[in-house]
Amino acid sequence: MDLSLTKAEEKAMKILWSIKKGMIRDVVNEYDDPKPAYTTVATIFKILEKKGFVGRTPVANSYEYYPLVERGDYTTQSVKSLIENYFSNSFKNMVSEFSNSENLTKGDMEELIEHFEKQIKEKKKK
Repeated sequence: MDLSLTKAEEKAMKILWSIKKGMIRDVVNEYDDPKPAYTTVATIFKILEKKGFVGRTPVANSYEYYPLVERGDYTTQSVKSLIENYFSNSFKNMVSEFSNSENLTKGDMEELIEHFEKQIKEKKKK
């Protein structure tokens, strides 16, 4: 399954993941002002349903929506796609790119080194 989402679809999914399940109006209420139109969000949910991201259960004359894809699965797939498409499928290239940026502090780098050292120790135990 292709786990790619547009920005609008991703925003709707983030809201649904946070509220666990809900009607379109529940999702619309979670948006910041100015809130999108009900029909806009309904259209996004039709697309998300076609993509296999959400399921729905009939409730009265409407539907309650719930996620079919876990947030963690989406995040993992998005990061893998980012690495594949922008860093020649190399995690090392991605880390190198970010370590060269001005946004990564010395403290950030030290934390990453500490994290990787722990991972190395864990892998050696196996």
